[in-house]
Amino acid sequence: MTPAIPIAEALVDRNLLGAALGDVTSWRTWHVVLKAAFAEHLDVEERALFALVAGGRGLPSKRVRELWAGPIGRRSGKSRTAAAIAVHIAALTDHRARLVPGEIGVVAVIAASRDQASVVFGYIRGFLQEAPLLAGQIASIGRDEIMLRGDVCISVVTNSFRVARGMTLLACVGDEISYWRDETSAQPDVETYRAVLPSLVASGGMWVGISTGYRRAGLLFQKHREHYGRDGDDVLVVSGATEQFNPTIDPALIAKARAEDPEAAEAEWGGGWRRDIAAFLSDHDIDAAVDHDRPLELRPRSDLVYTGFADPSGGRHDAYCLAIGHFEGTQADGRFVCDLVRGAQAPFDPQVVTRGYAELLQEFGLSVVTGDAYAAEWVEAAFRDAGVTYQRSEKPKSALYLEAQTLFARGAISLPDHPVLLRELRLLERRTHRSGKDSVDHGLRGGHDDFANAVLGCAACAMRGGYSQNLDWIFGPDDDVAGVARALSISEKQAFARQQMYQYCISGGGTRPPWSY
Repeated sequence: MTPAIPIAEALVDRNLLGAALGDVTSWRTWHVVLKAAFAEHLDVEERALFALVAGGRGLPSKRVRELWAGPIGRRSGKSRTAAAIAVHIAALTDHRARLVPGEIGVVAVIAASRDQASVVFGYIRGFLQEAPLLAGQIASIGRDEIMLRGDVCISVVTNSFRVARGMTLLACVGDEISYWRDETSAQPDVETYRAVLPSLVASGGMWVGISTGYRRAGLLFQKHREHYGRDGDDVLVVSGATEQFNPTIDPALIAKARAEDPEAAEAEWGGGWRRDIAAFLSDHDIDAAVDHDRPLELRPRSDLVYTGFADPSGGRHDAYCLAIGHFEGTQADGRFVCDLVRGAQAPFDPQVVTRGYAELLQEFGLSVVTGDAYAAEWVEAAFRDAGVTYQRSEKPKSALYLEAQTLFARGAISLPDHPVLLRELRLLERRTHRSGKDSVDHGLRGGHDDFANAVLGCAACAMRGGYSQNLDWIFGPDDDVAGVARALSISEKQAFARQQMYQYCISGGGTRPPWSY
């Protein structure tokens, strides 16, 4: 991959990228970074600026295989830079030696969302249409791709590890990589990176990752930790505050943000990471909790007492989830087993789902289910009509999460190998507030925690205890009852107890069961 025109020249040439870029003085830091990444000559002043944003490392001696620009503050021109790199590689680089006749080379730009993809696509189209020498290279413009003459295509897509399948990638530019999301993966940045790497290696293509920082995890954080400030020709990592990459930004705006929330401002504007946000559960603890030898759902047993927890949904957006589990042993040294977790994905009829869950609860001998404290009124009525009492949790889900964390810490929880549940658990985030208190919720990359809420809520409620496991407090030990051919099951005992109370209520003050006092 040999540039026909150096990127430093293209950025300032009014017939090329400079036509849409405008005044290049405010782009000086980006200019220096890109010159270094493509192994172009830097003067003494430029070398000093490069050392400032590259951690003092030396210049690469050849074009780097990977350029990581992050964490870099907001409003620093990251998306326009991503667009400029894509256009330069697609339109101003000779790929004839890499492509056979009839083969289409793709420069893929991957954005965090559809809206962000639309913004980047607009920048790319502007760079091409505004430049007199580039506009003629446009063969066609589609909804999310621009075909250039010479069998090269610029494609702008949202994040997915499937993007590389069947493509000849000449370059891959990831925009705001720290905020990528994928409903099927807890590590969308890692999955996509691994998927595109073989194609880039085969074509000699370049990987570019550009992003603001988020929490101290993920691919950008890993690359920054391993390569920032370290010499090498394969990987270049640069980082800096908004003011370093965009000197036109109003300093008062940044100062106000720092005063309001210093931790957030460090990531948003300071080119750093959020130290107040961390993964709630480690991958090691989650992996240790998964029982790969068990079926996805366990059948109900008469010798166990179960707990149910629901995370209801109206059927339009979130999933409607139910978890059933039991606690083995004492609270101090026992363990929680998640017997099953189910979730109905939107859209669905919430009344139908509720009736199905009520039947499932009753199969496990449950007539009461605990649920989200913020559930709508219809949930209680729907469960009541199906013969189950819905009681709101006394604690919010964040408090339930923190209670259940102790089970992971001491290896006292058994979970099914449920992909959606495990993904949601990995993406839960702990936030430390100014008051010093912690809260737990799904992160920006997660989006949902419906399955996790059901399971961890069930675990926290089961851990606090419930009815005696064998209901001997009503009947006495089964083995002490003479003439009984077999021990009564839990469900039979519960049914008998309910019948006793019912008879008392309709008798107008008859003999009340002694166990009900």
